[in-house]
Amino acid sequence: MTGVYREITFEIRDRVAVLTLNRPDIRNLISHEPMIAEIELACAEANRNPDVSVLVITGAGPAFSAGGNVKDMAERADMFGGTPAEVARGYRHGIQRIPLALEAVEVPVICAVNGPAIGAGCDLTLMCDLRIASEQARFGETFVNLGIVPGDGGAYFLPRALGAQKAAEMIFTGRLIDAAEALAAGLVLKVVPPDQLMQATLELAAEIASKPPHALRLAKLLYRQGFRASSLRDFLDSCAAFQALCHHTADHLEAVRALLERRRGTYSGR
Repeated sequence: MTGVYREITFEIRDRVAVLTLNRPDIRNLISHEPMIAEIELACAEANRNPDVSVLVITGAGPAFSAGGNVKDMAERADMFGGTPAEVARGYRHGIQRIPLALEAVEVPVICAVNGPAIGAGCDLTLMCDLRIASEQARFGETFVNLGIVPGDGGAYFLPRALGAQKAAEMIFTGRLIDAAEALAAGLVLKVVPPDQLMQATLELAAEIASKPPHALRLAKLLYRQGFRASSLRDFLDSCAAFQALCHHTADHLEAVRALLERRRGTYSGR
């Protein structure tokens, strides 16, 4: 499985898939086509594989991700060159594929933020459902510092993670915040020493992955739909339909029996 990847590594163990941005030589930039394509591929694999219940995303080396390639911006290279229409198309068919791929992931996604997450790298963390940060993590919605805006959807994700006012401050000032401030603002779930980051992340992933697989994927779908729902009645219809599906699974009966018998459930994904 890992042989098809060069920009990332992708491994599955005990129902947990780990996607590692693996270009520490360029601080795990994510704006170039090979990286975008491999992130898409890994997300699709997590969806297709019934043995995956959680996806973890992290970075190799000292940085999580520096986001876009500033040198390419200066040289008007890659998707940053051309007419305004061509640049817009470059974003739609380039880096914007990442938020769409993450939005489509059917299992919970945990981000283990090992170091600075800047610009599009910060936004990548926001595309995940849960974030655990190393004490060395830094977060910055830094686009305005370069005279541009969050072209990858950051202005969509940040207010949903932080609320309007804190998101506005980060977007309008472009300043970096450290892990402690990110925790206080609710951007991350917890902050741990660097050498404990993956242990803490995988412990949470294992707890989630121990739940009935079908219910977990439906819960993720319902969680995402809740953000987009414009009508409570329509949303409750989805809840009823998903609940009906769950009631007809063998895992539901096993979960109920395990609770009554005060034991840990064993789930088959059926």
